[in-house]
Parts: sequence; structure tokens; C-alpha cells
Amino acid sequence: MTDQPSGAEAPRRFLFLDASARTGGNSAQLARLAAEASLPEGAEQRWLRLDEHPLPPHRDQRHVGEGRTPEPVGHERTLLDATLAATDLVFVAPLYWYTLPTSAKLYLDHWSAWLRVPGLDFRARMGGATLWSVTALSSSEDKAEPLIGTLRLTAEYMGMRWGGALLGNGTRPGDVLRDERALVAAKSFFAG
Repeated sequence: MTDQPSGAEAPRRFLFLDASARTGGNSAQLARLAAEASLPEGAEQRWLRLDEHPLPPHRDQRHVGEGRTPEPVGHERTLLDATLAATDLVFVAPLYWYTLPTSAKLYLDHWSAWLRVPGLDFRARMGGATLWSVTALSSSEDKAEPLIGTLRLTAEYMGMRWGGALLGNGTRPGDVLRDERALVAAKSFFAG
């Protein structure tokens, strides 16, 4: 890591969480186009497929003993560390049954546990980060409201900024690349 001049802003660190059941699906293609075209200069990016970092079922321990959660290990630790290192968290999540795919919802369920890991201060450390969504769907955009609402409310609860949702239309692989409106929006999506 290089030393930055006094007053220089640290580079933003984008964590892209691909929650699709399909590798290289429409949501991922749209997210990669948006990252290529509109990430701030010098921004770092890390891409993780949630299916390649499977999490165990979330167990609610709030009312067991002292309600504390043990330190995460394995894939959970990898995802926790990547999450905490990010200034910007991007859910790359196709619309499944009007909401987030299972892997993304399970990941968010684990946030409940991370709030209770002694000394982690998960909520305070996430405050100020920005939450985004890049979503492909095969119907009208209003059908994505439950997914967008989940992420927007999560950001609000955690004291994070809501960056917005980039929506593209596509069913078969590559369809989103024919959605001109989404392609235009991707060019400036992460620029604000």
C-alpha cells in the first residue's frame, strides 16, 4: 500500500456479491459493464460469488445464554472480512420470486449474527458505507420493489447510504445486453 498525501481520500473499495444461481448471468453482465464504465477513478473492486462461499443456515442465538455469537469461521469469516473491508457493497442479484436469491438472503441473515459478535461492532463499522443493487428481471421494473425495499431498508437500519438500483431486463443469458435503457444507465450508475 502506498502512502497517500495528507488530505487525500482513501480509494473506495467495492465488494460485488454475485447471488445468481447462474455463472455469468444477466445481473453479473450488467454489473461488470457498470463497474467498467462508472466506478470512481482508483476504486478497488472485489467480486465474490455467494454460491462459491456457502454459508450454514443462520441460527438465531439472541435468546440463548447471553445472546452472543461466536467468531465466524470458514466461508462466513471470508464474507465478513470482505464486507467490513468494503466502502461500497453491491448486491448482484437477479430477481427471484420478487425478491433476493436465497444465497443473498442467507448472507443478510448472517448480518443478524454479526451484530452480536463481541467486540466486532458490525453495525458501527458498516455505518457510512454505501449499499447498491444490480438486478436483472424478466418483467416490469415495479416487480423488483420487494428486492429494492429489502436492500434500501437494510441500508437505513445499518446507517448506510442507499446508492440505488440498476435494473436490466433479460431472461436468457446475454439478454440484458440488448436492454438499451439499462446499458445507458450502467454507464453512469456508480458515478452517482
